[in-house]
Amino acid sequence: MILYHGSTIDIQEIDLRCSKPNKDFGRGFYLSSDRQQAMEMAEFKAFQIGGTPILNTYEFDENLLTSPMFKVKIFDGYSEEWAHFVFKNRTVLEVNRVHDYDIVFGPIANDRVGLQIRRYMEKEISFETFLQRLKYMKGITYQYFFGTEWAIKQLRKI
Repeated sequence: MILYHGSTIDIQEIDLRCSKPNKDFGRGFYLSSDRQQAMEMAEFKAFQIGGTPILNTYEFDENLLTSPMFKVKIFDGYSEEWAHFVFKNRTVLEVNRVHDYDIVFGPIANDRVGLQIRRYMEKEISFETFLQRLKYMKGITYQYFFGTEWAIKQLRKI
C-alpha cells in the first residue's frame, strides 16, 4: 500500500524524536492513504510556518497489520474507545506514553480537538457531546500512526 505524509520537509530518514507530543495516537509518525488529505496537510503546514508543501510517499506492506511481529491497534470508526484513546494521548505529560502499539490505524479527530478537551475537562460538555465534537468536520478520514523504530523500518520511501 502507498501512504503519504504531508510536510514542508523532504523526509529522507524518519526520526521519531522530531515527532510532536499530544497528538491523536501519541508521539509518532503519521501518514494517510489519502493523497489529497496529506497534500492538504502539507499546504496547511506551509501556510502556518512558511515553506513549500511537500508530499512524502512511502510503501508499506499492509499484511504486516495482522502480523504477530507487530502490536497493532485498529479503530474502524468513531467510538467511545477511540475517543478515550485520543483524550488520553492528547492530555498525557510529554514524557509518558499512553500505549505501546507499534502501529495505530483510526479516524482523525477534529482540528479543534484542544478546545473540546478543555470543555470536557471543565465539565462544560458530556462525554457523549465530546465524542460527537471530535468527529472530523469534513467526514471520516483515517490516519496511520507509526510509533516505534521497528514500525518505521517497515516504511520504504518512494
